[in-house]
Amino acid sequence: MRSEEEVREQYEFLKEELESEDMNHEGVRQMFSYYRRALGWVLEEEHM
Repeated sequence: MRSEEEVREQYEFLKEELESEDMNHEGVRQMFSYYRRALGWVLEEEHM
């Protein structure tokens, strides 16, 4: 089970990356994969 701190760290990482001026199509695709992973952690914990 992920801790709230781990989920918050992932969220902050995503937020910083998405605000980066370097975001291109590949970067956006990669960010969505991270986002899906973070959401999966949260949903997994809610069902436990």
